Amino acid sequence: MKNNSNILILTGDAGESFEILYAKQRLAEAGIGTTIAAPSVKPLNLVMHDFEPGWDTYVERKGYLVESDINFEAVNPDEYQALLLPGGRAPEYLRNDPRVLEIVHQFHKSGKYIFAICHGVQILVRAGLVRHKNVACYEHVRFEVESGGGIYAGDQEAVVDGAMVTGKTWQSHPEFYQAIFQCLKQHQAVKL
Repeated sequence: MKNNSNILILTGDAGESFEILYAKQRLAEAGIGTTIAAPSVKPLNLVMHDFEPGWDTYVERKGYLVESDINFEAVNPDEYQALLLPGGRAPEYLRNDPRVLEIVHQFHKSGKYIFAICHGVQILVRAGLVRHKNVACYEHVRFEVESGGGIYAGDQEAVVDGAMVTGKTWQSHPEFYQAIFQCLKQHQAVKL
């Protein structure tokens, strides 16, 4: 049984290494537990996206391995304080998983925080949660955000809109995690 000081990280193969591992380490440093949920319990093959001179888009390389803790079927949103949707290519296929969408909707309906960075925003778009929301994301996800009725916040590294915090890319970690910790601090103050 998890406690409510945990944050659920939802990802799969081809999740962005830096966004997943940084989240685990940064949250642990703050005394917050994490649980990684994926399609199955196994070592996940993460990727690294980087920007190379001369390329018109990012390049992808094999990243680190990280073990998932539970599969999507075992997720009980009541056991978590918030949900984190990292980027990479994983959101591209996870957004089509009915259980993933159900989990995201359960967090949303309960008013819990949902944090999404880079391509993780694709899951929010597919779940229909960006309409009339200010959203920071990777620039090439802008069309999806706007098509879903969201407002692309291209001039901001991270945006808080209600219980949703979004960030552009792993390069936005400083602003993204400042916003996350501010939200979690306010949430704790309300609970006291």
